[in-house]
Amino acid sequence: MVDLTNLLADLAEESEALEALVRPLPPADWSRPTPAAGWTIAHQIAHLAWTDHVALLAGTDSTAFFASVNAAPDPARLVETGTREFLAPPAELLLRWRAGRASLAAVLAACPPGEKLPWYGTRMSPTSMVTARIMETWAHGEDVADALDVRRPDTDRLRHIAHLGVRTLGHSFATHGRPMPAAPVRVELTAPRGETWSFGPADATDRVTGPARDFCLLVTQRRHRADLALRVTGPVADEWLDVAQAFAGPPGAGRPPLDPRSGRPSPAAPQTPGVRA
Repeated sequence: MVDLTNLLADLAEESEALEALVRPLPPADWSRPTPAAGWTIAHQIAHLAWTDHVALLAGTDSTAFFASVNAAPDPARLVETGTREFLAPPAELLLRWRAGRASLAAVLAACPPGEKLPWYGTRMSPTSMVTARIMETWAHGEDVADALDVRRPDTDRLRHIAHLGVRTLGHSFATHGRPMPAAPVRVELTAPRGETWSFGPADATDRVTGPARDFCLLVTQRRHRADLALRVTGPVADEWLDVAQAFAGPPGAGRPPLDPRSGRPSPAAPQTPGVRA
């Protein structure tokens, strides 16, 4: 069983790493566009702050959480609207994000064992909620890093994202209107320190192998499959990599291949609201 205390420590480290990247930026740089169409660096941080806010509602006042969903003028644009509402000058936005994630961590740490928190279309245990927050913080951090043209160091926190990516295989097929495959998939990933992270039956015919970072970029839809060093065996694994998404919501539009001239991400096509991970 995953230890919630350790998960929360990893979430704090992932958040602090992203804050260290944006905190020194001059205010003008917060307006830099990111690969997510229409979103600047400020939008990325505002989105994380907003999501922490609604997760805090889910953990403290389920009535208020559902009211916030039902009160949305356009439920299909809930994420876009919430992100815009949380935009603020950089210093204020950083304080809001820092305070919100600290409050959320305290609430999740105090959740009774076995409790399920309401979420969009599902209910989540505290450990699942924290894992999802790690995934989202890392994914949006990648967008920020791309906007700044920097490569962040890989850490063992990628294991949480890889784990979530594997667990959401069925969701990935279902959200694209495809039946759940009967054949299992074995995933073997090279971790940042060189060891192998393995998921799924060892004797599965369908397999995905490659760098852990590349797998995480795929399941968070931060890179096009063609730009990643993932090797696939079997039809189920092959189809999965075309639809994989570790986040909830309708099908993500994904990212186009890297610009062949610059080798950098091209702006994404406009996405269905709520699927920016």
